[in-house]
Amino acid sequence: MATARALLLRPHQTLTLIQTHLLRSLSTSPPNHQFLSANDFLNSWTPHTDPKRAEAELALLRREYAKKVKAYRKEYIEEVELERIEKQRKDEAKREAMRIANEERRAAKVASKKAKAAEREVAEEEFRQTLLKERTQKLEYWRLKEKHREEKKKEKKELLRRKSSTWVDEDKLEKAILEVIVDIKPL
Repeated sequence: MATARALLLRPHQTLTLIQTHLLRSLSTSPPNHQFLSANDFLNSWTPHTDPKRAEAELALLRREYAKKVKAYRKEYIEEVELERIEKQRKDEAKREAMRIANEERRAAKVASKKAKAAEREVAEEEFRQTLLKERTQKLEYWRLKEKHREEKKKEKKELLRRKSSTWVDEDKLEKAILEVIVDIKPL
């Protein structure tokens, strides 16, 4: 409650705190960077009364400064090279990890395709077996029907043979013929 009241009482300070926080978060320096100490060349030269001696000291200071700058540049180049090598090593490690992941993914795909193919083959084999079973059942049913028809034909033939083998009297024969002629059944 007190902090809310303080925020309400001092809005300009709150704004300053927010701006400071934003500026700190946008800072470009890395967190573990160490800055160099102040250069001792700055404000180190005082001119002498003798111009030749002053010029010689100035030339000496310039040479020393050039040597130090050269050394700093060399260190910087070495640091940049080390960073480049480190980045290259990390990139290679990342590429290797990606390659391994891709190989594993491909191997998993191949394994899943093989598993699906095996399942498909099993399903096709089951389907073939089912078809063969149905065909054999139909064939068996057809054979049974044919056998049944043959038996009926044999029974009819046997019945006809029995009927034809009985002796019919002539009176009954004429009467039966007359009945057949007179009694026409429509088909």
